[in-house]
Order: sequence, then C-alpha cells, then structure tokens
Amino acid sequence: MNEQIERFLNYISQINTNSEHTRDAYERDLHKFRDFLHREGIEKLEMVDRSIVLNYISYLREECMLKNNSVLRRVSTLRSFYTYLNEYGILSANPFVLVKLGSVRRQVPEFLFYDELDALFDSIDIETAAGLRDRAMFELIYACGLRVSEAAALKISDLDFSECIVHILGKGNKERVVPFHDVAKEFLLRYLREVRPLWCADDHAFVFINQHGRPLTSRGIQYILDQTVKKSGLMLRVHPHMLRHSFATHMLDNGADLRLVQELLGHASLSTTQIYTHVTRERLKNAYNSAFPRAKVSK
Repeated sequence: MNEQIERFLNYISQINTNSEHTRDAYERDLHKFRDFLHREGIEKLEMVDRSIVLNYISYLREECMLKNNSVLRRVSTLRSFYTYLNEYGILSANPFVLVKLGSVRRQVPEFLFYDELDALFDSIDIETAAGLRDRAMFELIYACGLRVSEAAALKISDLDFSECIVHILGKGNKERVVPFHDVAKEFLLRYLREVRPLWCADDHAFVFINQHGRPLTSRGIQYILDQTVKKSGLMLRVHPHMLRHSFATHMLDNGADLRLVQELLGHASLSTTQIYTHVTRERLKNAYNSAFPRAKVSK
C-alpha cells in the first residue's frame, strides 16, 4: 500500500511541478486513509469496496468532525488516486466512482438490532480466558458507547465499580463520565480477577490486554470482533463503531434525551448526535407501516 501511495505522489509531483502544496495535501489525505484502513484491519487497497468508502466518510464526519468541504476534498483525492491505479493497471476497480462528490451526505449509522447483539455476545465462550476478556470488552464498548480507540486506551483507574461509571478521555482530550450496567460490571470484574493477572507481565494499567500481557490495539480489537462475528453466524460485516452506533440508537429508541446521548458519546456538536434520530425515525415509520391497519391497506 505504501509503495502504491508513493508512486502516485511521485506522479503528482511530475504533473504539478510548480506546487509542493498539492503533493503535501495529497500525501496527508492518503496517509489518513491508509491509517483508517489499518485500523479496520484492511491491508490491501483491492479489499476496499463501496461500503468501506461510506464507512470512511462516516468516520471523517463523526470521529474527525470534518466539515463537508474537507470531506469532499479527501474523497476527491482518493478518487484521483484510484483513477491513477486503474489507468496504470495496478487495480481494476474504483470504489470511489459510485460516490458522487457533489452529494456526499452524512451516512446513516449502521447499528445492530437487539437479537443480533444477543447472537454476537452469546457466541463468545466465556469459559475460556480469551472469551471472558472479549465478552467483558464488547459489553463495555456497547454499554458506554465507546470508540474503539477509547476502549484500547482504557486504564484500570478509569473504572469506578462502586459507582458503576467509567472515566473516558475522548477526542481532543475531552473528558466524560459514562455509567455502565450490572451485566458489564459482572463480566469486567470476572475478567480483571480471573484472566488479566494471568497474562499481565508488564507493569502497566491498561484494562484490555492480549495473552502476552500487552495492551490490545484498535486493530487487535477489530480482529477479535471479526472472529467473533464469524462464530456467531451473523451474515454482517461488523466494525467496533457499530457497537457505539447501537448504543446511541437504542438509547434514543428508549426515550433518552438527545442532549444526554450527546454528552454520553462525547460529541462536541449536537448536530453530530442528531444523525441517530434519522435511524429511530425510520424504525418508527417501519413499525407504523407494519402495524397500523390503514397503512397495511395502502401498501
């Protein structure tokens, strides 16, 4: 991937000999995209499809909090990059062709329904050490609406079991406090008592670690989730952020105030949180159309 990026940047330098700024801007955009792919466990450019492109756009808006013009610029860079790869026979497909630059909108977040979450969590074998860690980790991510990077960075001192709250240092070093429920508490305590002491050789306080005692990375958590989804039998591509989306959607479904959800998610702007209201409204409409007699007749 790095070699392909470098070849493209050299190509840009050749056709724009008077502008170093153009090359620098392309380089920043491409490296950001590469880092996102690595975070998602995607190692090759040919693995990128339209759904991943849309997830990236969602990531730019929701996590990076970029404005529309900045998103459009990055999409334009990547579209040019893939066009170059196509023209020089390096790749045969361009997933950015199907994304219209003039109408890139905030993607409605993907989330899991309750039965899908149950299937995912129930497929984890909590009789194994790794399974107990995984169940505790995914329960907490869902219970608190954590970003995967926040889960990876979590320290034991951030957990307050007496109050059932977690202290989170989010984007822009913004702190927030989020409660967690008794089920998450139970699995967390079991993991911390039964598993973590067996694995933790280094003197660090990260909560979620691997069998070698090292802190799990965001990519590591994505890999574990991928394997869990395969075992569950769910015919879905699930990324860790979907647990965060599910948290927000389910909170609003059950009557939570929008500003409360904003605070729990750590969103700087209420407009970022409002995207979830589109999901809940759509579900309300579907429920109405399937249950209300006259709606059934009019179909």
